Amino acid sequence: MREAGRGSGRTTLEAARRIVDLPEGAAHYPGRVKVVIQIPCLNEETTLPLVLSTIPTSIPGVDELEVLVIDDGSTDRTAEVARAYGATVIRHARTMGLARSFRDGVDHALRSGADIVVNTDGDNQYPQERIPDLVAPILAGEAEIVIGDRQTSTIAHFSPFKKTMQRFGSWVVNQAAGTRLPDAASGFRAYSRFALYRLNIVTQFSYCMETIIQAGNKRLAIASVPIETNAKTRESRLFKNMFEHMLKSGQAILRSYIMFRPWGIFASLATLFGLAGLFPYVRFAILRALGDDGNHIQSLMLGLALLSAAIICVALGVLSDLQKTNRILAEDQLERLKEQQYGPIHRIVVTPEDALLKDPPQPHPDAARR
Repeated sequence: MREAGRGSGRTTLEAARRIVDLPEGAAHYPGRVKVVIQIPCLNEETTLPLVLSTIPTSIPGVDELEVLVIDDGSTDRTAEVARAYGATVIRHARTMGLARSFRDGVDHALRSGADIVVNTDGDNQYPQERIPDLVAPILAGEAEIVIGDRQTSTIAHFSPFKKTMQRFGSWVVNQAAGTRLPDAASGFRAYSRFALYRLNIVTQFSYCMETIIQAGNKRLAIASVPIETNAKTRESRLFKNMFEHMLKSGQAILRSYIMFRPWGIFASLATLFGLAGLFPYVRFAILRALGDDGNHIQSLMLGLALLSAAIICVALGVLSDLQKTNRILAEDQLERLKEQQYGPIHRIVVTPEDALLKDPPQPHPDAARR
């Protein structure tokens, strides 16, 4: 397992149990542990049986599993197939997009008391047998979000250009989030209940990039688990071509970056415009000093426009920073509303092995007299 911003290592559920000295099947959540495996689908009648038939029926440390299919306006028998395999189905009357499907699935999962939500795809791209490996770091208290690293450089049907853009996209997301994730676009993920309370999806395209940037800036622990993807079954329905995907992903990344680090954007723009705006005036001063009294009104007007743009960027930075403060306060209130709506946040409490062996703390001698 690789953890963003925390070096690298390898974690299994057995290793996690050795850390806390728990018997097989014990959990770090109070009471029973429930995992909801959600699958957003759009016309996945053909591949959905492959996904549902390979989902584990039990996970060590988990007491209850629920499979949830979000049918995003399919025109085939996706919902019927899901019900035939015993899955819970949420159906949209029309296609609403991956982000909306993810939000609706999370809403159902939290309402039903899920402690962990695993997201996979209906095209059988991901190895469902690795779901326990996604859940294990969360059960061990080592991560709030776990992402399956597809190791995109090894995927045969990815073109060299696509592999390069995948690496570049992950680098951009990591810069915005302050993480070191190798595959930021992977949709094979596990989220703890605590993480889902803190994340708020606002994009209409895809939640993948946005949740990483939010989680990184909110200091949530994110881990990465290497996986091998299954053979390709169809083309992506999320976008028409690679360039559309790049455009929409770029928009989502830029929006999220401005939300969390507005000064990073506007200060850079202000510096760029400011330096460019000063150049015509410095040039004009040098020419005048050399005795050139020519007409330089055009360059001076250009410099004025650039300096004005720099001032506007500073003003936008101040306003964005104030809005960031208001957003933080609003998100704190939203977390409280989620607790009222879905119940309390069940955070994982991991007790080190040596703490279990220690004698309980003795009261202070003066405690009875206080």
